[in-house]
Amino acid sequence: MLSNSMKQILFFLFLSCSLLVNAQKITLKKGGIINAISVKADSTETFALYLPKSFEPSQSFPVIFVFDEQGRGKQVLSVFREAAEKQGYILAASNNINDTLALSKNVLIASRMFSTVYSMLPIKKERSYAAGFAGGARIASLIPTFVKQIKGVISCGSPIANEEILSVKNEFHFIGIAGNTDYNYTAMLTSKKFLDKLKFPNQLLVFEGGHEWPKSNYIENAMEFFTLAAMTKGLEEKDQLFIDTSYKKHLGEVSNLNSSGRSYEAYKFLDNIMRVYRGVKETDSLKETAKALKRSKLFKTQNRNHNNTLFKENFIKGEYVYYLEEDVFHYNYNNLGWWKHQMEELKKYDKSTNRFERDMGKRLKGYLNALIDDNIDVVKAADPIDEEALTFLWMVKTITDAKNATPYLKVISNSAKVEDYGTALFYLEELLRMGYVNKDELYALEHTALLRITPEFNELVAKYLKEARYDVILDE
Repeated sequence: MLSNSMKQILFFLFLSCSLLVNAQKITLKKGGIINAISVKADSTETFALYLPKSFEPSQSFPVIFVFDEQGRGKQVLSVFREAAEKQGYILAASNNINDTLALSKNVLIASRMFSTVYSMLPIKKERSYAAGFAGGARIASLIPTFVKQIKGVISCGSPIANEEILSVKNEFHFIGIAGNTDYNYTAMLTSKKFLDKLKFPNQLLVFEGGHEWPKSNYIENAMEFFTLAAMTKGLEEKDQLFIDTSYKKHLGEVSNLNSSGRSYEAYKFLDNIMRVYRGVKETDSLKETAKALKRSKLFKTQNRNHNNTLFKENFIKGEYVYYLEEDVFHYNYNNLGWWKHQMEELKKYDKSTNRFERDMGKRLKGYLNALIDDNIDVVKAADPIDEEALTFLWMVKTITDAKNATPYLKVISNSAKVEDYGTALFYLEELLRMGYVNKDELYALEHTALLRITPEFNELVAKYLKEARYDVILDE
């Protein structure tokens, strides 16, 4: 019998491989994320790498390059890891991509990573894909325009970044994944219609949730769709067992959606699988199922409700854009009450009997906060910065994101900076009233040195947090 130590050595050898990288022989462990591999053309740049346990240097594998707007390679690969293991994909993610860099610089960083991965691993270049979430997804969707090897994109929580640069001469496969309450959901629907018009292969997968990473099974579905598309194009041999297994699984997902009363979602997912299986399997039975679903009373009702809410949502979003721009331009403090009313209106949707309206209410709240954040970024980028406009935007944010302490702290700091202590104290009490307890952060707040030593400031701290840092001296 083998000793435990010998078993561990054999297991490590099974899960590892030696490769020549940058003229050095290194051992890469399979089934685990390697955090920082140097880029061949620039040793100051690194990337994270994941090799599935099925990896063998004698075989070639598809690759997905995952983008994160803050260069967190290991973290983003951990999201894709489970699906990549099941579907046999290599993963790589740069640690140097950043949304603060110019697009041209990010493309060059990505290109250097691509070259290193292609030179060190047996990659099926015609099966190279990009992926990401939010800002990372926006970068990923731009990459195929500049790097011809990238043949597909998995975009989580973000539509196509720039539709104007797309060309039918440079077609790629786009798979969007979005939560039904993600504020980008409607934009992703619009992207889908645009891609359909261009006849780009594309699917949109929708899950229950907001602006967040999808669960692994949605990413796995996207990888399966890429593999099926590759089989259709002859880039992969048709694996009948793989086709039949995934087909059965996807039909089960349609059935589950339909049996749970979600006929609209069932039809949309069925449309996805009809498209991806068209070249590898007979789909006439799917067409009949789709026709039956579309004729059902429940689907017609849900489809009508969905379309009505989208129309209403777009109108409300237009109002938000118009009034926020006007209010910021005129420093319209009198209109803060209108924004509070809008939030009360959104709360009403939470109690709606129409689930599409409930989803819409959550999306609108997310959209409004994202809109304010975008405006804050624009004001901050100006030279000089319009401090009053910035303070006004933070005031609106205390209404739209009332449980978040940051907007309150920003208003207190900015108001103290211009010695508007009345406003600072008002927002201080609002912050303390909602349960804020971080006294150290409060007493270290920028621009509040004079405010912090006033009796009014310390009286409020003592009232809500039991003890102030400075004594409150009362007049005799």
